[in-house]
Amino acid sequence: MDVNATPARVTVREAVFDLLRGLGMTTVFGNPGSTELPFLDRWPADFRYVLGLQEASVVGMADGYARATGRCAFVNLHSAAGVGHALGNVFTALRNGAPMVITAGQQTRSLLPNFPFLGATEAAGFPKPYVKFSVEPARAEDVPAAIAQAHRIAMQRPYGPTFVSIPSDDWAAACRPVAARAWFPDAAPDPAALEEAARALDAARRPVLVVGPEVDAEGAGPAMVALAERIGAPVWTSPFSSRLSFPEDHPLFAGHLHASPSQVSDALIGHDLVLVVGAPVFTFHVPGECALFSAGIPILQMTTDPETAASAPVGTAILGALRLGLPSLAGLLRGEPRPPPAPRARPAPPEPSSPVGAAYALHRLHAAMPRDAILVEEAPSHRPTMHATMPRRDWGSFFTMASGGLGYGLPGAVGVALAHRGRRVVCLIGDGSFMYSPQAVWTAVQERLPLAIVVMNNAGYGAMRSFSRVLQVRDAPGIDLPGLDFVAMARGMGCPGRQAGTPEELEDALAEAMAAAGPMLVEVAIDPVIPSLYDKK
Repeated sequence: MDVNATPARVTVREAVFDLLRGLGMTTVFGNPGSTELPFLDRWPADFRYVLGLQEASVVGMADGYARATGRCAFVNLHSAAGVGHALGNVFTALRNGAPMVITAGQQTRSLLPNFPFLGATEAAGFPKPYVKFSVEPARAEDVPAAIAQAHRIAMQRPYGPTFVSIPSDDWAAACRPVAARAWFPDAAPDPAALEEAARALDAARRPVLVVGPEVDAEGAGPAMVALAERIGAPVWTSPFSSRLSFPEDHPLFAGHLHASPSQVSDALIGHDLVLVVGAPVFTFHVPGECALFSAGIPILQMTTDPETAASAPVGTAILGALRLGLPSLAGLLRGEPRPPPAPRARPAPPEPSSPVGAAYALHRLHAAMPRDAILVEEAPSHRPTMHATMPRRDWGSFFTMASGGLGYGLPGAVGVALAHRGRRVVCLIGDGSFMYSPQAVWTAVQERLPLAIVVMNNAGYGAMRSFSRVLQVRDAPGIDLPGLDFVAMARGMGCPGRQAGTPEELEDALAEAMAAAGPMLVEVAIDPVIPSLYDKK
């Protein structure tokens, strides 16, 4: 064989499919249009095409799949308006740290100068700044290399979406094959920085840990637990953590921080050192003064994300892979583990009532779920109650959205279920959230996924009701959502469903949903009055 021989030329389409095979990206999430047909022509038998009925659902499903597998997802969208439909969940994918390569069709190159129908103006600029990399290649033959580069950037921490716009006539053009490259982008933290952190931890008398979603995303959970136990310090979950950050039945677990500056300060200011792992310092949702920042208490941050490290108002940041840094830090500690903190108070089990209260509904949902079930949540107004009644224990068992934008939860749960077909996935979702991407139910039916969809119907945007009380806003329009029948909607897409208004109905419906071979929806009518998201606990 001549090692100097020039590789044979192939079509862009052939080169891209071979590249995707080499990258292990043979599942494609899409919603096709005419500009994507040359890519879809003669679809290969070894590729799976997951159809979503709207582009936001497509990206949400790819997000859930990517986060659940830890691998990059491949997405194929329609040009211009299709990308616009998807942008809300592209923003969420960036905040979630979900790796994906998003491709979108574009009109043929010869038509682009004349503003053609379905042509995307400045296609690469459209999804910015919510993708890590965006390009419309200058030449058709550059498309495979652009996709390979997009994949490498998507898989460089912090993970996130990338975008490639592809004119529809590029697929038939000739090009050179592009081989998948090995890619190992993780770098260990600076050893000197870790040694300094270890000395500070050894000297501290009352350290505290704040842990975020990067730990689970890296598969560094066991190392995080080992470090916490070695330090002997209480562990809080960071505000709005989008994954399990620390086992919530562990004796060191202290609770979930709220996204309020005053409440973060109240929880942490009694300590003499704060170690933040895999999270920003800090994510806030309401304005106010964070007294912790001016108290002179040392704050150490370990993260893979240079932007969150740079944005921290105080403290010392240590950049690098947590899966490498956490065991190294634990090995550098010289002091004796501290006595464990007092056990965390647990709420009493809620009492049944008719109509069903939210706390009781979530308590019974937790009891009904199999031990290895995965929970995907988008019920923001019920999140504090969920944390109190549904402790998550196992790494990879909890996902929610980090952006605050609705419409991720249902398609995200479909993506997680596609990644873990042998496990029950539970989508806990509010009535308002459900209406952003209801089309995902259809995909769950077509794929026969073991997905239990539990809709908490409080006839409105509950988070808006509670936040209105925080801001002392009265009589705001657009918050109530009367007249929605979620069981009827699900049945219209082929998904069985039941309504539950009493404890007995709830028990029966949840048992049926957990045993169903495919998807099933349970609609729970609950009290519309809920506590504020920022009530002190």
